[in-house]
Amino acid sequence: MTFVVTESCIKCKYTDCVEVCPVDCFHEGPNFLVIDPDECIDCTLCEPECPVEAIMSEDDLPEGQEHFLELNAELSKDWPVIIEQKDAPDDAADWETVKDKLQFLQR
Repeated sequence: MTFVVTESCIKCKYTDCVEVCPVDCFHEGPNFLVIDPDECIDCTLCEPECPVEAIMSEDDLPEGQEHFLELNAELSKDWPVIIEQKDAPDDAADWETVKDKLQFLQR
């Protein structure tokens, strides 16, 4: 099993989660983070760290978010690993409650 970064992260990109990851499975894109499912050890440490609750177990993905499992796997192959917390984007708080953000994902 793996954990998955879902749509809530898009344009928020809080990086609190990367600091607690013991295996460095997070990868960073322009406005989104993903988890490499091959590296994730299902430790659960990252999930409570996300202020927008964008991280969840693949078994708990809500309806309409299932495709993020494949998206995380795909993008983690191309994006660099991130291991240190960074400042969130200046407008991150404006995006926290926005729904249907997939159209804003930058690859």
